[in-house]
Amino acid sequence: MPRPFQIVGLLTFTLIVAVSQTEAQTPAVVVFTSDFPSSQPEHYSIRVQSDGSARYHSSGRLSPDSDQTDSFDLNFTAAAETRQKIFELAAKAGYFQKDVDSHHKNLAFTGKKTLSYGDARRSGESTYNYSPNPAVQELTSLMQNLSATLEFGHRLQYARQYQKLALDEELKRMEELARTNELVEVTAIQPILAQIVADQSVINVTRARAQRLLDRAGVR
Repeated sequence: MPRPFQIVGLLTFTLIVAVSQTEAQTPAVVVFTSDFPSSQPEHYSIRVQSDGSARYHSSGRLSPDSDQTDSFDLNFTAAAETRQKIFELAAKAGYFQKDVDSHHKNLAFTGKKTLSYGDARRSGESTYNYSPNPAVQELTSLMQNLSATLEFGHRLQYARQYQKLALDEELKRMEELARTNELVEVTAIQPILAQIVADQSVINVTRARAQRLLDRAGVR
């Protein structure tokens, strides 16, 4: 018969294993939110998990001269390279457990931004206008570029339904940003690009732009 201390040791070991397995199964999460009333979109949030699951939400006016507001939601899978970069930068920034804002009063307001991190062992959150932290700066730029890319997909979807002549200008801007590596996760908007390529009612020049973007992103 096992002795009492052996039983206690076995239970402790079992508990440690169970906790470790739970932690291993719980994905870490980074969330970026931006609120900037004079921008498009006025509000957006990006949630990326360490397993690649990601969600984007935005709301605001459809265009600078429009009074109509719209909301946009998209679930997608972040590429391994993107999520690795996001979590590496979160680690370098100390998981946002300390204030990252510069608190310089003479800086122009570029939107209220919040970065948060959470996993089974730690969590952190910090809100800022501008951060002098290089990792936060790089992560902010990455998230802003990701938002811009997904918003292109949002506008392309709208334009294909209601204003096909606007497609070419949007795709032209995308090509310009692609050349400077400012588009992120083009695969997330692959469906609308593929729809444009296949749409015989769209002019060939525009369809060719959409195809080049897919080719550049390695989407087949």
